[in-house]
Amino acid sequence: MGSTTDMPIYHDITVPVSPETPLWPGDGPVRVEMVADMAKGAPANVSRLCLSSHTGTHVDAPFHFIRNGKKLPEIPLDTLIGPCWVAEFPDLDAVDAVDLEATVPVGTERLLLKTRNSRLWDEKRSDFITDYVFVTPAAAEWIVRRGIRLVGIDYLSLDAYSEYVESAPSAHLTLLRNEVVILETVNLSGIAEGRYQLICLPLLAGNGDGAPARVVLVEE
Repeated sequence: MGSTTDMPIYHDITVPVSPETPLWPGDGPVRVEMVADMAKGAPANVSRLCLSSHTGTHVDAPFHFIRNGKKLPEIPLDTLIGPCWVAEFPDLDAVDAVDLEATVPVGTERLLLKTRNSRLWDEKRSDFITDYVFVTPAAAEWIVRRGIRLVGIDYLSLDAYSEYVESAPSAHLTLLRNEVVILETVNLSGIAEGRYQLICLPLLAGNGDGAPARVVLVEE
């Protein structure tokens, strides 16, 4: 029998959904309402959730920005589960192709980007900030060329906030047109750079553009 040191270590990198969760501007507030309460005589406790499909830790399916793109149920599980590389960029304001080229191992299929954004989760910031670290269009093109199937980042979007002002965000379009799944709003504050197993299970909320997800990294 193996010792306890042989046991895998699980890291939950999910940002919880609550009324304090930072929201993208224009998204409605998160509401968690009790509709049945045992303290008031009900036979069970039942709550109702009201939130955007892109609240908290969530997956973007291609349909999010691509009219005929794949919807959430069409994303293969083997895209969402498997070996993953966490790349750390603590001092960058934007992650560019040259940064990825210098850091990401050849053969990586799932990539999570740890930036200074993750410090916001330690600070328990509930307000939305606009100067978060983002992915450049050139980096998105690099991800596609490398054959990466899923990319994640530690804030609400991997595109710069300015990208949303006049048109659809370019990094999203590049990735989703090439069926690269986007994972956003993960908390990597306690995660070291390196190789892990990723388990990313979005809620199957109809034929949707995206959904909140429970995401775990397994350290072996």
